[in-house]
Amino acid sequence: MIYTVTLNPALDYYIDISDFKENGLNIPNETYKLAGGKGINVSKVLKNFGTDSTAVGFLGGVIGEWIDKDLKNNGIESYFVKLTQDTRINIKLNHSGIETDIAGSSPKIDSANLSSLFKFLQENVKKDDIIVISGSIPASLNSTIYRDLLSYLSEDITVVIDTKGEPLSEVLKDNREIFLLKPNKDEISQYFNTTFNTEKELIEAGKKLQSLGVQNLLISLGGEGSIFLTDDKIYKATLPKGELVSSNGAGDSMVAGFLYGYLKEKNVLEGYRYGVASGTATAFSKGLTTFDKMQSLLNEVTIIEIY
Repeated sequence: MIYTVTLNPALDYYIDISDFKENGLNIPNETYKLAGGKGINVSKVLKNFGTDSTAVGFLGGVIGEWIDKDLKNNGIESYFVKLTQDTRINIKLNHSGIETDIAGSSPKIDSANLSSLFKFLQENVKKDDIIVISGSIPASLNSTIYRDLLSYLSEDITVVIDTKGEPLSEVLKDNREIFLLKPNKDEISQYFNTTFNTEKELIEAGKKLQSLGVQNLLISLGGEGSIFLTDDKIYKATLPKGELVSSNGAGDSMVAGFLYGYLKEKNVLEGYRYGVASGTATAFSKGLTTFDKMQSLLNEVTIIEIY
């Protein structure tokens, strides 16, 4: 079973405006809302690809109820600890192709809420299961939360990490084996507190992360593609051509696609190819990619070995 952990989910409210007026009334061309949060996005893309997972985390209030109903309508299994305060609302504004995110405030999570989540994971996540830990953490939680969470779980599970800042630093302190880590260029720069100007510098930084227990490292570079480091090889992939609609959820789709491809083909390089196709398909879509959209781009992804 695949478990996706989203400690800081949100209702993502998308607004498309052609001519934004800072000091006046704005009439959007289109609005729509989606259940959001990085782990939730992974679960939704996996479901689109016919792969089951269980979404785990915290939900509260009427917003939490809406997200819970949305997951059920999509046929996604879930276990969310109920909170008294509302789950946050994020604004995703697209102004003539310029994307602006406004993050809502997170609800408070207390020690009892946290204990309930840890207990569920400890009782349900078993040997050979996959756990995807991704996204930001609520302000009421300590930056060690992901590290603490993993301490409750067996060393025999497969761990996928997609986070940044202090939570990432804390996870890497234990040198626990991480099957897949998916940072972007800025997140690696933040971790090392430096700027990487060349591909070679970025790869050397990636190797240092691998020395901390990371088996496979997928570095996303936005429109410039991505770099993939395995235990003994380094690869790049060409991006399929198309029109960017929204980059929201593209990284999460890459994680979901990687897992789908890896489980299907039993090969991390194929996982990488499916991941690139999935992330790109979401970037070319309104919302998250469908299986058909991903499949239509798969043959356009060419992987080359660079080292």
